[in-house]
Amino acid sequence: MRFGLALPHYDTSLRGDPATWDAVKRVAKRAEHAGFDSVWVSDHLFLDWGKYGGPPEPHGALECLTTLSALAAATERVRLGSLALCNDLRNPALVAKMIATLDLLSEGRVDAGIGAGWYEPEYSAAAIAFDPPGTRIARLGEAVEIIGRLLEGEELVYQGKHYFLDGAICRPGPLQKPRPPLWMAGKGDYLLKTAARVADGWNFSWIGSLETYSERKGAADEACERIGRDPATLRRSVGAYVVAGRDDHDLARRYERLVERTPLGVLRPAKDAPAVSWDEFRQGRVAGTTNEVVEQLGRLAELEVEEVIVGLGALPFQVADEEDVDFIGSEIIRSLR
Repeated sequence: MRFGLALPHYDTSLRGDPATWDAVKRVAKRAEHAGFDSVWVSDHLFLDWGKYGGPPEPHGALECLTTLSALAAATERVRLGSLALCNDLRNPALVAKMIATLDLLSEGRVDAGIGAGWYEPEYSAAAIAFDPPGTRIARLGEAVEIIGRLLEGEELVYQGKHYFLDGAICRPGPLQKPRPPLWMAGKGDYLLKTAARVADGWNFSWIGSLETYSERKGAADEACERIGRDPATLRRSVGAYVVAGRDDHDLARRYERLVERTPLGVLRPAKDAPAVSWDEFRQGRVAGTTNEVVEQLGRLAELEVEEVIVGLGALPFQVADEEDVDFIGSEIIRSLR
């Protein structure tokens, strides 16, 4: 099993501080040194924490593909992934060109995750129609097909329901052959059917119970079988919130720090009231002592997950403290290997 780190590229994501390039670069290099296999950046114009109980105010974010391009120069070994590009923000022919260039800049270290988009406020802000989920997923399916064919060197004439291309090319092509892996992120039946048809891999983020993931894995297998694809050829990854400590005392220290550095309303109410307890928090998350977390991650390996993308907090792409990056590398990743 491989391990990636979700990098803290939103305001409040690292120790509650505003997003900066220096911090993202520092954490990525620290993850590489700690033994992580990959680092990942998500794709939003801005984001708020309202759906998690936090404040509705928008938080700034570093842009995904330009950040990954800078990380190509700042790192040496780790793979660089998008989790996930919002398909509707860019034309797929442009995305193919950007992925190919990033693959060349990174000497073949790119994993391209792409999703249908879900955050309506950024659509409104950018004057992009926020179509129903089925339409967005159908558009995503066409886009991934277009991106894959262009990255493989095809001069593409394409007439779909959502996109039309007349002689599109992507030159120079990527370093990876036949192309960088294309991952599709999502959970629903239609998304899984689309991934089975056009994607190299499927990402499930963020995982709650193992039972839920197991059921969705079965649906992904069935979607492959229906079109005659060997399910083993659809690669699997999950995003998981991971909070670990050496023992109960160390866990309590790390969790208290996480609560303190997480925006109000997520783990502690805005008004004077008890914070979310450790027992409540750990439900549906990969959380516990080193041995407990190793056991939980081992169960994911048994479910044929090839990579876990670790979120070190209570919110997507949050890192409460850089010390946690080192701990996961030295205690969890090393133990599983």
